[in-house]
Amino acid sequence: MKALVLAGGSGTRLRPITHTSAKQLVPVANKPVLFYGLEAIAAAGIKDVGIVVGDNAREISDAVGDGSKFGLDITYIPQSAPLGLAHAVLVSRDYLGDDDFTMYLGDNFVVGGIEGPIEAFRAHRPDAHLLLTHVSDPRGFGVAELDASGRVRGLEEKPAHPKSDLALVGVYLFSPAIHEAVRAVTPSWRGELEITHAVQWLIDEGRDVRSSRITGYWKDTGNVTDMLEVNRLVLEAVEPRCDGVVENSEIIGRVRIEEGAVVRNARVVGPVVIGAGTVVADSYVGPFTSIAEECLVEDSELEFSIVLRGASISGVRRIEASLIGRHVQVTPAPPVPHAHRLVLGDHSRAQISS
Repeated sequence: MKALVLAGGSGTRLRPITHTSAKQLVPVANKPVLFYGLEAIAAAGIKDVGIVVGDNAREISDAVGDGSKFGLDITYIPQSAPLGLAHAVLVSRDYLGDDDFTMYLGDNFVVGGIEGPIEAFRAHRPDAHLLLTHVSDPRGFGVAELDASGRVRGLEEKPAHPKSDLALVGVYLFSPAIHEAVRAVTPSWRGELEITHAVQWLIDEGRDVRSSRITGYWKDTGNVTDMLEVNRLVLEAVEPRCDGVVENSEIIGRVRIEEGAVVRNARVVGPVVIGAGTVVADSYVGPFTSIAEECLVEDSELEFSIVLRGASISGVRRIEASLIGRHVQVTPAPPVPHAHRLVLGDHSRAQISS
């Protein structure tokens, strides 16, 4: 079995961060989201991985390399534009050949790994196997409708009126039958070749399409809120360690301080990760915060946030629930005079707080 990892999306929901960085490389607990997926694939015993890339090809390949650090053999597959998940399968036809494969969306985060679903697929070898999970609002997802026996009866892509609350997780398992399906479908109203349409074609053709519900945690890290939530979840399991320097500071709970980092005259309440070469001075860093490498946090307060490499936060009293990009500088605004400008009619009464 091979793996096909999709890393060509533009990440519009994470802008402006993704104007200058691939969304799959935005870090969670100081490690790119994409790396968690590659590690899950390697843990499932898959070695051959094709990564579909677009305009961010150089950035992705620089970060991942040949895959040897993950125990993988990586092949990069160019996609001219993000024209849908089924289009990614279409352009990967030569690489995939007649092998079974798992398709993994590079910005998805699955806790608990994918070994179980892969073992089930290998045991029964259906034409397609979908991973599903219950969501509170299915309208933003591909949605599966099951029959009385639990088989997949139908799929909808981002329906206005969902027929179930079972959303498709961003991990799919396919036999070579999917190649005929992606050639048979036409672009949706979004102008994309939808993988849900291709799987629906398999269902309509009487092919064997099965599903299972994941028991662990899953998140599509497509926006800032989801990124912060996944960061929180990963930090829950961080192991405390100090490879840096701590001076006259209070360290509480699970805090990981990487090599070369300095924490001086500060209070850090975990879970927190502080990257290599970062300086935290005269500051408070609160729970569920990841600070990347070579950052500066001084005379500031920071909590429940992600700070990317090289950022500087100085003299800011409170920052929370924030995603701060690479080499950003955050400083206090200069003082401005306070004044009230009034246009009041005759016989008015005005009350102004001093």
